Amino acid sequence: MTNGGKTTLTNNLLKALPNCCVIHQDDFFKPQDQIAVGEDGFKQWDVLESLDMEAMLSTVQAWVSSPRKFARAHGVSVRLDASDTHILILEGFLLYSYKPLLDLYSRRYFLTVPYEECKWRRSTRSYAVPDPPGLFDGHVWPMYQKYKREMEANGVEVVYLDGMKPREELFHQVLEDIQNSLLNRS
Repeated sequence: MTNGGKTTLTNNLLKALPNCCVIHQDDFFKPQDQIAVGEDGFKQWDVLESLDMEAMLSTVQAWVSSPRKFARAHGVSVRLDASDTHILILEGFLLYSYKPLLDLYSRRYFLTVPYEECKWRRSTRSYAVPDPPGLFDGHVWPMYQKYKREMEANGVEVVYLDGMKPREELFHQVLEDIQNSLLNRS
């Protein structure tokens, strides 16, 4: 969800995990002039069509085919003494709606915060394209609810995280889960 703590959690995991790389959904938004205006009167930034998902999938596939080569090409440091286990974190709110990417995930985390908290956090952020009045209630929140319902209806397995918990607690919960998952795979 928007302003749920995805980037903060991702950045903390990036610092803590060896051979880790992050691909941010926000790096794949189409240019503003290619973003449609919906029936609600708002630019449709919070829909899958606002993203170049083919480019994102291509980027992820490049990482999957050669994590070390991808890391070097993108300036990501790789610990040479580390194992051959490489971790890719895809960070974004629409990623559970794109089936080709879903098949590549081994772990999925979904941060949630209540409506009022989410709205307040969004109001404190400044975006390159500022939110017009009414965007949160008229578009952002309804789109979050729509995609969450679709994710649940499609049976996408996720670990729900309470975005109201302290950042450090969430970080340690996810880090421990990832580390246990890696140990169980070995």
